[in-house]
Amino acid sequence: MIITTLSATDRTWCRERTELLFGGVNVVSKGEVHVPAELPGFIAMEGSERVGVVTFKIDGEDCELVTVDALCQWCGIGTALLEAVESAARTAGCRRVWLITTNDNVDALRFFQRRGFRICEVRVGGIAQTRLIKPELPDTGFYDIELRDEIDMEKMLD
Repeated sequence: MIITTLSATDRTWCRERTELLFGGVNVVSKGEVHVPAELPGFIAMEGSERVGVVTFKIDGEDCELVTVDALCQWCGIGTALLEAVESAARTAGCRRVWLITTNDNVDALRFFQRRGFRICEVRVGGIAQTRLIKPELPDTGFYDIELRDEIDMEKMLD
C-alpha cells in the first residue's frame, strides 16, 4: 500500500466517497461546514486502485481530522492514513489531532481509542444543532442506532 498526497485527480473520487458516506459533498463539525474534497488529505493506493482517503484541516496548533474512509476494514488502511495525518500535523507544528464522531459510530470509537485518542467531550443531543445546518442527516446510523450525540476525541502529539 502506498500513501500519497491527495491530488487534483483524486479529488473527484474523494467528493464521490463523501457523498456516499455523508449524504452530500460536505460535513459539519462544531457548526463549521467542510468540503472534504477541497481540504488537504492523503490517498491510500493498492496498485492502481484507491483504497482509502483522509482529509484534515490545520488551525494553529490543532489538526482536525475531518474524514477517514478505508474501503477495507482491518487491513491497515485507516492506520496508515492516520499516521500520515499525524506526521503532517507534527511538521506543521500541531500539538493535537482531534475529530468528531457520533454516538452510533462504535467502530470509530474503537479504532481511534486503540490508536491513542481519548474522548474529550460529549455533546448530548448535539446532532440536533448539526441538523440545522445539514438537515439531510439520517435519523439512524450504524447498526441502526439513533443519531443523537456528538463525541469529540483528541490525541496529543509528542
